[in-house]
Amino acid sequence: MKALFEYLDSRTGETIRTLDELVRIPTQVPPGENYEKIMDLAAERLNDLDFEVDKLIMPRELFEKKNPRLTHLQGERVNLSAVKDIGAAKTLLINTHLDVVPASTGWSVPPFECTVKDGRIYGRGVADSKGGPAALLTVLSAMKDMDIEPKYNLNIALTTDEEMGPYSGLCYLADLGKLKADYFLSMDGDSDDITIASNGNVDWQIDVFGKSYHSGSSFLGVNAIEKSIPVMSGLMELKAQVEKRRSSVPASMAITRKTGIKTLMPVLNITIINGGVKQNIVPDRCTLKGDRRFIPEENYDDVCKEFAGALSAVRKKHPDINLKWSCDEIYAPMLTDMEHPWITEVKKVASEVAGREVSLAGAQGSLDVAYAVKVTGLPACCFGLGRRTQSNAHAEDENIYIEDLEMYTRFLAELICG
Repeated sequence: MKALFEYLDSRTGETIRTLDELVRIPTQVPPGENYEKIMDLAAERLNDLDFEVDKLIMPRELFEKKNPRLTHLQGERVNLSAVKDIGAAKTLLINTHLDVVPASTGWSVPPFECTVKDGRIYGRGVADSKGGPAALLTVLSAMKDMDIEPKYNLNIALTTDEEMGPYSGLCYLADLGKLKADYFLSMDGDSDDITIASNGNVDWQIDVFGKSYHSGSSFLGVNAIEKSIPVMSGLMELKAQVEKRRSSVPASMAITRKTGIKTLMPVLNITIINGGVKQNIVPDRCTLKGDRRFIPEENYDDVCKEFAGALSAVRKKHPDINLKWSCDEIYAPMLTDMEHPWITEVKKVASEVAGREVSLAGAQGSLDVAYAVKVTGLPACCFGLGRRTQSNAHAEDENIYIEDLEMYTRFLAELICG
């Protein structure tokens, strides 16, 4: 392992160049138009490394059926499955997504290329989550150069549309039976902790209806925006109740240090309000949207019942409010036994290469990994690149430390080789 680590360290520049190639393919979703281009690049590299590669395109009709709110997205929904069977007793599944969130105008560097400065690499997706595949390709190439066999048969799943959900490329591969393995490592995450759990996610929408009229005689209309105020008040009361709860799963140490919150917690958010078309017209509709993150101890049905109860209480106090609502489960929560031998192995390797005790924790966010775990029953955890409170994933100037990229290549090498 020492010789392999030294060889990997000598190829850090190559890893950064590979990462730059991945970042320069703009796979932001929406719209997700360049998936085939990035998968073709990955397929070429993995073919050269003696993997059996299968490019899998989710049929458009299935994508739209599973994601009825995403019919506006363009391009083929392309994913990649690459398998190397060496006759080992166990198979390791390694996955991450290659779609990224869009880049705003507030970047200080070009978002769709890698900029190296002050010990960091900047670019959209370097942390979430193109850094992992760049490191993995370097590790697999180094192993081939040094004639080192992996400890496991390898099943690599590079997927798309994780940033949109609810039915991503990983979900599609799970349903196709392409995730056959004994252990599951997701590279979608950060390196602060090993994620063994995540919150579930429900997207909700409420439409409050009114009656349009000239604003000079607004009393002859019904203002949907004004009618939405008691609805929002009811949601804020529910928010206060929900956010008092706590999971038994430990939170990320980065979250604990910053907030004092020691375990996963559920949250309720109002994130979008749309209403009105012109100042002198009484709005006839106001649409509220948001999400509800629920801890592993909660379930989707109870979340919806609780939401319905809060809205029923609002309508009881304000019977003149006319509304309709919906709740859609995006991802279920995930929870892997912290005592499972696979988790013990990942924790041991991560702690060795990081030079510190890497904790097990839950993620406040939600992951398509949860769907794959539900289908396959695999023991799964997430350990990736980036730092939760420093890497700016989903924000301007997303970045990773070069030293973290080097650490991650060593982590993958030791985990794969044993």
